[in-house]
Order: sequence, then C-alpha cells, then structure tokens
Amino acid sequence: MLPRTSTPTTARFRKGLAVLASSLLMAGLWLTGMVPATSAHADESDHEMARRALREGKVMPLRAVLDKVEKEFKGQVLEVELEHDDGRFIYEIKMLGDQGMLSKLKVDAATGQILKIKQKRKH
Repeated sequence: MLPRTSTPTTARFRKGLAVLASSLLMAGLWLTGMVPATSAHADESDHEMARRALREGKVMPLRAVLDKVEKEFKGQVLEVELEHDDGRFIYEIKMLGDQGMLSKLKVDAATGQILKIKQKRKH
C-alpha cells in the first residue's frame, strides 16, 4: 500500500467533500422533518412550512429531485436551497460539472421540472 500524501488541493477537496456531504445530509433530513429544531438552519416558520409542503405533496422529496437532475447534468451537487417565491416552491441547486462548469439550476419543487439554468466556467 502506498502512503497517503496530502497536497493543499487534496486537502481542500476532502474538506469540500465533507462540507458537501454534511450539507446534503442536513438538507435531506431537514426536508423530511428528521432534524431537531435546535439544529435547523432556517427559522422555525421556514422549517415548518417546508415540512408541511412535503407532507401535503406540494414539493417532491429532495432525493427524487436530485435523481432527476443528475440524469441530465453530470457533476457534483454543491448546495441545495428550498425557496418559496410567489406561491411556488423552488429548489435552487448549485452543481460543479466535470469540466469545471458551475451550474445554478432552478427546479420546480412540485414537478422536478428545470425552470432556469445559469452556467459559468469556474477558474
């Protein structure tokens, strides 16, 4: 077995993966209502609104939306937010593509339909 070496880039990558995994876990648990109120990042009214929307079928579960998006866009999910805008729930998903392309997707949380895509090259 070769010894593990850690370059600054490798260390940043590992730290980024840990943050990503933690963020995705918290987002998924938050949307399913499994996060205790003390660890939720949003205020209680936002948390309850998201739980109620999921329970009432107004939004798709995050995993189902990510499965759908990842079929069309290859890359790593960096961040996910659930927004409520003009009576409509929107998942905002930031992804980093294989070729360094940063994509920001707005997805209808009820249907999983991609509404808007912004892309830019990451330097």
